[in-house]
Amino acid sequence: MDGFFAGIEQLALVRGLKASFVAYPIVNALHIMSIGALLTSVWLMDLRILGAFRSLPQAPFVALLRRVALCAFGGALVTGALLFSISAREYAAMPIFLAKMGLILFAGVNFLVFMRRAKGGGDPAGGVTAVLVVLSLVLWTSVLFAGRFIGFLG
Repeated sequence: MDGFFAGIEQLALVRGLKASFVAYPIVNALHIMSIGALLTSVWLMDLRILGAFRSLPQAPFVALLRRVALCAFGGALVTGALLFSISAREYAAMPIFLAKMGLILFAGVNFLVFMRRAKGGGDPAGGVTAVLVVLSLVLWTSVLFAGRFIGFLG
């Protein structure tokens, strides 16, 4: 597997990203912006589902924030992959990075389960739906913390 990650690090795009004085900071900033948009939209969406912001109609508010979250997740995925590619072997060997990837996977599964159970009504969440929404808040916040620890534990 080490050879696979070494190969990623040798791709022309990755070598160019490493060599550029401007590209890496831009990709890094775009990653931070994507994460900010993702977490903000997830928190606002989940809080609305839990009953906050009752003056805002739930269905359109949540639908808008879901689109923002999905676009932001796409941006974080692309920029994160680029940042990973710079030191793929090092990141792939870090337990905190693997934990972050696991948390993202669990958050994605939680989202899919929520979507299958969601009824789209305007009432606050109850029962299993509330548990899934709170779990979403915990998981995505944990992804953020794990990501921050990568820079300090690596």
